[in-house]
Amino acid sequence: MSQNWISAPAPVTRRVRAYFAPVARTTQTPVLFDASAQGDFDLDAPPLPWISLGWIKDFARKPTSKTAAVLTGIPAAPLDQVRESVQAEVSFQFSSWTKLTMALATGSQHMNLLAPATEATASADGATAATAVSVLSGSTATAIVLSLSDASNFSAGDIVAIDADYGGTTGYVGTPVSGAYVKSVLSDVDYIRRVTFNVGLIASVNAATLALAAALPGGVPATSAKLQKVIGFVDREGGSFYQEWSALFVIEGSQGERIFFHYPRLQSMASAEESAESLDAKQKGGLARVLLNARFMAFPVTDVLDGERVVCYRSFLPAANALV
Repeated sequence: MSQNWISAPAPVTRRVRAYFAPVARTTQTPVLFDASAQGDFDLDAPPLPWISLGWIKDFARKPTSKTAAVLTGIPAAPLDQVRESVQAEVSFQFSSWTKLTMALATGSQHMNLLAPATEATASADGATAATAVSVLSGSTATAIVLSLSDASNFSAGDIVAIDADYGGTTGYVGTPVSGAYVKSVLSDVDYIRRVTFNVGLIASVNAATLALAAALPGGVPATSAKLQKVIGFVDREGGSFYQEWSALFVIEGSQGERIFFHYPRLQSMASAEESAESLDAKQKGGLARVLLNARFMAFPVTDVLDGERVVCYRSFLPAANALV
């Protein structure tokens, strides 16, 4: 029986999918992706801790590494070349507005607008918040147990932030993602919940249990965690904190082949910026889709295989029976 081998033309694809995972900021430990072991994952269910951010537009990679020639002789002529710097940039547009896409598309802290206390003084990044309620034992990443009286104050469709009280510490704060770097002691006990990425949407309320529509990024809440209602999100142009994440971009070809661009460390390098995409090219001033623009600088990691410093891994998994 003869085997039907196929040629390997350039992949034909429509869109690019983006996945991000938090870098441990205190140790600068990224999340690594192994295409040999994980390359066939379900694009709608990425392996933990990767978070799917859906389709993106206008994905562009820009290598900015510099090389230089080593000259010798009279007159000087190239003898060899060396790499003077290892740098790269990535840019694209998010097709959806979520907490994480907003955070990644800005260069500073991204905050939760906590529900305000009664008659609280207004503030640009959220007034004094209503008192947080304690998360009880027995809670999971998808089911949050409260007292009966506390649970009665929440409804399906509410957004909640779950994290610890701020206790006067400095350094990176937020579980499991570092949402900010505190340089000097603050007075807001709710500050960690303002910047936390441990946010979920309530799908239903069953007695004293809040059932979430998706698992919390931080998993099972810590015993000291408290919960507050979130009205929306806010970020600021300016500041000294930079978001840093591991990133994975996937291009799937029409024959089932896959191209992966894995950046172990990406830091946001642009302030918040949006662009409008017209939904009716023939009509000026008509409906337009507002997209989030994102631009990142790639930071190097040292590959344990041979000690080389790299900023990106490009992997290719061929289609079945494709000639190599």
